[in-house]
Amino acid sequence: MEIEKRGTNLMFIAVLVTLLAVMGYLYYEYYTQNQKINMLLEERNYFLLENASSTHTLTEERELASSTIADLSERLALTLEELEDVERDLKKEEDRNEEFEDQIREISGTVGVLDKLSKTDEELLQKYSRTYFLNENFVPMKIRQIDAEYILPGKKDQYFHGDAIGFLTDMLDAAKRAGHDLKIISAYRSFDEQADLKGQYTQVYGSGSNAFSADQGYSEHQLGTTVDLTDPVTGGTYTSFAQTEAYAWLIENAHRYGFILSYPEDNGFYIYEPWHWRFVGVDLASDLHREDKSFYDLDQRQLDEYLISIFD
Repeated sequence: MEIEKRGTNLMFIAVLVTLLAVMGYLYYEYYTQNQKINMLLEERNYFLLENASSTHTLTEERELASSTIADLSERLALTLEELEDVERDLKKEEDRNEEFEDQIREISGTVGVLDKLSKTDEELLQKYSRTYFLNENFVPMKIRQIDAEYILPGKKDQYFHGDAIGFLTDMLDAAKRAGHDLKIISAYRSFDEQADLKGQYTQVYGSGSNAFSADQGYSEHQLGTTVDLTDPVTGGTYTSFAQTEAYAWLIENAHRYGFILSYPEDNGFYIYEPWHWRFVGVDLASDLHREDKSFYDLDQRQLDEYLISIFD
């Protein structure tokens, strides 16, 4: 009995130990799993907190960026407006500068014109044949002797305006290349020389000399820009010169060198003088030739406009 009782106790102890062991194991597993769950929960909460903070930060950054963009846009609009104002101001300044430059050019041009005119005899394009009067004190600014090769043999030394003499010799050289030997009979005459010449003509022809010889002060020769031309065959101031090939060449080409026939047929001043040629500048001579007009057909105001370019 006692042995059985002891065996029963041992068995009970063994069962109890086993039960306790099982319970301890279960508790351990519960505790371990609970720790894992707590760790997972903590990680989840931390993640949620982190994400919530990130989301909040991102939202703030977006709001800040939007505000910055709006501010920049506003500033850009202001800058563009200011830039337009600057461009308008710059354009106004450029316009003012251009206007000022135009004024400077105009003033410079005017000064240049005045300087050029101051060095040019204002009488050179005047109508002196019984219209304007050259006084006894007038002497062209520049007078040069003409080379003897251009003078008709037997004539005295001749002189011509220094700024126009190159045009004269160029014309005579061109005529010679074309086969026409033009010669100068008379060129510049002073007031006194014209008075002497007119006196001689008056003694011979009386009042009839007025038809072909100007009084002193009214002769184009006193300007120093007029010549009487002929050829060796004609040999003088004769109307027969009009029938020569040399005269025909002058009619077609003299304007190219600035010369015009002063007294063509049917003029209202003197008889027809095919030998009498006056330098008036290439521009005026060419315009008269093209329009088939005479020098004395133009008003003095029109003629004066060509004075600035007479030696160009």
